This record gives sequence, C-alpha cells and structure tokens, in this order.
Amino acid sequence: MSARYYKDLDLSGGVRIWVDFSTERGTIVNYRVVLLLDTLIGTETIRVYDGAHGYNEMHRYTRRFGKQTGTLFHSGSLAEGMRAAIQDMEARYLKMVEGGSDDEQQ
Repeated sequence: MSARYYKDLDLSGGVRIWVDFSTERGTIVNYRVVLLLDTLIGTETIRVYDGAHGYNEMHRYTRRFGKQTGTLFHSGSLAEGMRAAIQDMEARYLKMVEGGSDDEQQ
C-alpha cells in the first residue's frame, strides 16, 4: 500500500513538503520526503530525504548541479527516518531554503 500528501509549511513563502511512502503489512518499506519551493519560474526541489536504498538518506539539490550525492542522516528504521525527516524540515525549512538551491556545492 502507498500513500502521499502535501503539507504547507509557509503559504506566503511557497514552501511545502511532499511525503510519499509505501508499506507492507504495516511496515514502511520505502519513502520520500521532499522540500519544495514555489518560485516565479516554477517549483524547485530543495532537499530530499528517502529510503530508496533501504536506509535513511538525505540529498541536497542545487540549481547548478541538481541532486547531490546522498548522505546517511538517521540510523533507525525507515519509519523513524521518515518521521525524523518531516520533523527536520518543519523545524529548519527556512535555513534549508536560504542555503538549499543556492548552495552550489558539488
């Protein structure tokens, strides 16, 4: 079974998260939590947390280089990682947006 939803974090600033996850027998087997920013030229991805490789990974996005190499961000289960990702975005989205897509690291 899978589910997905959007959650607005800052309506006036156009910041929201998109959560998409899959479960098997009540256990999360994959997820993606995406921080999005609506701009004049479209919607930008700022950061992605996911469990695509079976562990909790975080990817930064930049305008110049796109999706960056993932880094481990949580050592718990995928369910714990998904909750941690949502909490991290809710708590730090302004800092992520300010440094997110303009952070031109490779």
